[in-house]
Amino acid sequence: MGGPQDADDEALEELLGFIREARGFDFTGYKRSTLARRIHKRMNDVGIRSYPDYQDLLETDADEFSALFNTILINVTSFFRDPEAWTLLQHEVVPELLGTLDPEQEIRVWSAGCSSGEEAYSLAMMFSEALGIEECLRRVKIYATDVDEEALREARSGLYTPKALESLPSDLREKYFEQNSAQFSFRLDLRRRVIFGRHDITRDAPISRLDLLVCRNTMMYFNVEAQTQIVDRFHFALRPGGFLFLGKAEMLLNDSERFEVVNMRQRVFRRRAGNSKGPAYHPAPVKLRAATGTEVHSVARTRQLRDLALDAGPTPLIALDADGTVVAVNSQARIQLGLTTSDIGRPFQDLEVSYRPVELRSLIDQSTHERRTLRVNRVERRGAEDVQYCDILIQPLSGPSGLHVATVISFTDVTVATQLKAEVKRVREELETAYEELQSTNEELETTNEELQSSIEELETTNEELQSTNEELETTNEELQSGNEELETMNEEMRIRTDELDEARAFLEAVLTSIAAGVVVLGKDLKVKSWNRGAVDLWGLRADEVLDRPFFDLDFGLPTKELRSVVERCMETRERSGPLGVEALSRIGRPITCDVFFSPFGGNHGGVVLMMEESRNNTSS
Repeated sequence: MGGPQDADDEALEELLGFIREARGFDFTGYKRSTLARRIHKRMNDVGIRSYPDYQDLLETDADEFSALFNTILINVTSFFRDPEAWTLLQHEVVPELLGTLDPEQEIRVWSAGCSSGEEAYSLAMMFSEALGIEECLRRVKIYATDVDEEALREARSGLYTPKALESLPSDLREKYFEQNSAQFSFRLDLRRRVIFGRHDITRDAPISRLDLLVCRNTMMYFNVEAQTQIVDRFHFALRPGGFLFLGKAEMLLNDSERFEVVNMRQRVFRRRAGNSKGPAYHPAPVKLRAATGTEVHSVARTRQLRDLALDAGPTPLIALDADGTVVAVNSQARIQLGLTTSDIGRPFQDLEVSYRPVELRSLIDQSTHERRTLRVNRVERRGAEDVQYCDILIQPLSGPSGLHVATVISFTDVTVATQLKAEVKRVREELETAYEELQSTNEELETTNEELQSSIEELETTNEELQSTNEELETTNEELQSGNEELETMNEEMRIRTDELDEARAFLEAVLTSIAAGVVVLGKDLKVKSWNRGAVDLWGLRADEVLDRPFFDLDFGLPTKELRSVVERCMETRERSGPLGVEALSRIGRPITCDVFFSPFGGNHGGVVLMMEESRNNTSS
């Protein structure tokens, strides 16, 4: 039986599957330790303890998805982050890159995982400084992508606070930003050279023919398998000799055949030459001329013969138009794939063959986007009694204008070849076994070689573990930075609130001081809480002599014990009363009649305010 940890891991996988199906965000390639930590942070914020309960919340509250994605996708970035690395890029990599290009050649740059746009605009400023603004506007095109739509909206605005620009030198701030109310906006002409869009580097087709690809502190969130797929896509995206710029916690392990190291400390690599694809083939335009009646009949007959030849083809074939609608199904496709002529005109995605035995819809999209033919080898199709293997060829077709007009999918039966290959493999394995038996004299050397290989593998494993630990530390550092920014915001709010309270306290003290009558505030425990200037002038006692002392224990010219019953009644009924005339002695010992007014006070959970002034009759006499 599995323990509590196994059950928790299974619940996490179910939650990730639900998020993928509900919103199209596939986090299954992310590191589980990082994911679990970030999701638990969000669960604690909403007071939920288990993954199933949190999934119930996501099903009922659509806004919670946004809060969860903002928590998982930590958008910690800044202009020219890690200045030492950007200095290397500006002074060594960019000049070498420009030296390999023709003066009229377009410069293509991709910022993958651009977050709120600071990295993409840093690239625009860097190339403007290297080429000049006019040349940069003419030649440089920067693609900036991310999976976080909220961050992309912020990036597209090009607006930043003064705090976000503190790290920029003053000359760059003045040259590339202009004040827009309380914020600063990136200059509009360069902004048009930066193209923002949503893109998932683990699933979507990569941007191609790049001269520079920047993906910093993004791959570290993915596991090893996902990182391998991402690097494969980056290798395809870069032209031979193109540069790859990674984050300081990321590196290319065991990939020296495809990438050479430019600077390991700053994580800059170059794609090696070779294995590059040529430009996609586009048929030349066909010149049209007016046709006579005989020619029309000939064209119709030619089209009929062409359709018959297509239908009689020896391999199953399906043709789709640009919208993905089936426009042709030949005879072999109807026989072997179970299709009929009634399937013509239906969307291809509605047919079973589009997803079984292999998912073809995504491959068709990739073929269309990349303008190249894709092949899927030895796909297994199980029938009622036998197993068939076929190669599937997906070929995009372009019209005279170069635009995509159709896709042809063909299925080639390779069952015999596959079976023959399996038989050849079996015979080869038998021969290899016999050969190994004859090589008994080399066993000692092979054993030594295996031990060396084992040591190498252990070192590689240790290296990968160290790399993983480094990535975890970088992730934790970014989380701490994000938390620090939140604490700074809270501290600023507390300071503003303290200033407001100080201002209110000063205002109230000024009001009490300005009242000529004596005002005394008693708390629920009948201790003095406030003693204004009027009370000092009337009785001669300073505020520091009476504060927090029992009022009825004070010895001054007012016989306080005569007031006790009225005070207690006011506290009980919470009603005003007075004036009550009391014979007293002023601070100079002169007999006076003091009028006392009693009012309930709500502070400190109930109290009384006494207002005391010399009787008007007494004053006039």
